[in-house]
Amino acid sequence: MGLKDKAENKMDELKGQGKESAGKATGDRDLEAEGKADQTEGKVKQAGEHVKDAAKDVKDGLTK
Repeated sequence: MGLKDKAENKMDELKGQGKESAGKATGDRDLEAEGKADQTEGKVKQAGEHVKDAAKDVKDGLTK
């Protein structure tokens, strides 16, 4: 719902991409996996924000 939350979620995704890339470049499988997990976490949170937005739109449509 909040722009701040969406920005934080996107930052988690970007941070994860960086970790994954660094892990691939250095051969550090743990760092690579951590990066993938961070990306997934950000995407899941982002999906939750989209659900909240949709629910608010439905609620607003019913009350108008």
